Formats: sequence, C-alpha cells, structure tokens
Amino acid sequence: MHDPIAAGRRSALRAAAVQVAVALLVALAFLMQGPRQALAAGIGGGALALGNALAAGVSLGGIVPARVAFARLLLGALLKWVVAIGMFAIALGAWRLPPLPMVAGLAAGLLAYLLALNLRLHPSKRTQT
Repeated sequence: MHDPIAAGRRSALRAAAVQVAVALLVALAFLMQGPRQALAAGIGGGALALGNALAAGVSLGGIVPARVAFARLLLGALLKWVVAIGMFAIALGAWRLPPLPMVAGLAAGLLAYLLALNLRLHPSKRTQT
C-alpha cells in the first residue's frame, strides 16, 4: 500500500540530511579562514537543517482533517524559523560568532534543501541498472 504522507516525510528528512552535508562542506570551506568562521557556517546550515527536520516531523504527522493539517503546516514552518533564528541569536549574542559565515551556511543549506526536494528522481524516471 502506498502511503504518501510517509513518503513525504522520508523525502523531507532525506533533504534535511543533504542540507547537513552541505552545511559541513561550507564549514570546511570556511575552515581556511579560521575555526570560529567554520563553526559559524556549520551553525548557520545546521540550525536550518534541524528546523526543517522538526518541521517535517510536525507537519507530516498522519492523516488528519484539513484544518488540522493546515495548522500543523503553519506550526512546522513557525517551529523551523524559531529554531533557526534562536540558534542565530545564541551564536551571535552569547558566542560572538561572525555573522557572514552563518548567513553563508544558512543560504547554502536552504538552496541544498530546495534542490534536494525538487530535483529528486521519481521511481518511474529511474534507469534500470
């Protein structure tokens, strides 16, 4: 039996994993400038990956009425940005990390997430090997 909600949850979590990998690559690229810059880039991408994973868990919780599904979608989006902005605030305020690498990590992670969700191969389009 095909469960589109479970497939959507798996797809979103797979995209968040791609986002973590890209955040690590950006952090490695910023390592040439120093460990604080690398940490900032990793936090920027990682915060959004954590937010997206939480949003997928909240939003794609099962078959529910339309109002509940819409409320979950809004709650998931709100949770994602609260986590991301909260991590940014902690990293900028308490740890005094540089903002530009954090924004670069966030932007790279966001692009990776969107590409991973939209450029995946559908089962009917995969080639047989």
